[in-house]
Amino acid sequence: MIRHFGKNAAGRDFVVGDIHGYFSRLQEALAACGFAPGKDRLFSVGDLVDRGPECELALDWLAQPWFHAVRGNHEDYAIRHSLTGRVDVDNYMANGGGWFLGLPAQRQKEFGLAFDKLPYAIEVETAKGLVGVLHADCPVRDWKDLPAALAGKPGRMTTIWSRERTQYSDQSVVQNVYAVIVGHTPLREVVALGNVVHIDTGGWLEQGHFTLLDIGVL
Repeated sequence: MIRHFGKNAAGRDFVVGDIHGYFSRLQEALAACGFAPGKDRLFSVGDLVDRGPECELALDWLAQPWFHAVRGNHEDYAIRHSLTGRVDVDNYMANGGGWFLGLPAQRQKEFGLAFDKLPYAIEVETAKGLVGVLHADCPVRDWKDLPAALAGKPGRMTTIWSRERTQYSDQSVVQNVYAVIVGHTPLREVVALGNVVHIDTGGWLEQGHFTLLDIGVL
């Protein structure tokens, strides 16, 4: 449910917002900030696929030793459709899943199995303390309570689906973690609510851009 990473002694650690199948745009953003695959690491808040033209590249990126992602609600769509058959196909299609629904069943299963290995949360050690990465929001007010919350479906659904923090401008702080980085809700600029930082600035939208947050200088 949670994957832990130690400090990066060699380089920088970046977190990127929702990618949604725009990997070439992401590559351009990485080049612009001088990303060095041999020493830097890139963490993703999930939603690697749907909506964009390069969704099938997701597995290639997940195979890179410097790229690490949590699962988002769009990975959840793919997992449920390919491994359980329990998904509203019309809803999935309306949310960009047409590319996936058009794949052969075996290829769908390949994606589903890969996405099902993704954790719901990543935590990274930094000089300032632990930084968490989730897709949508933290289901608890104390990071130490996250494992127990993720053991239940309500906690997992909050983690990948909730927009309540942005809807209500919730400034509450998640204890025992320096910062929590999330995506899911597209915004014009990075917004911090409490110590939860929202970084989906719509790199997958025509008028948006990818935010690459260097968590070493938060």
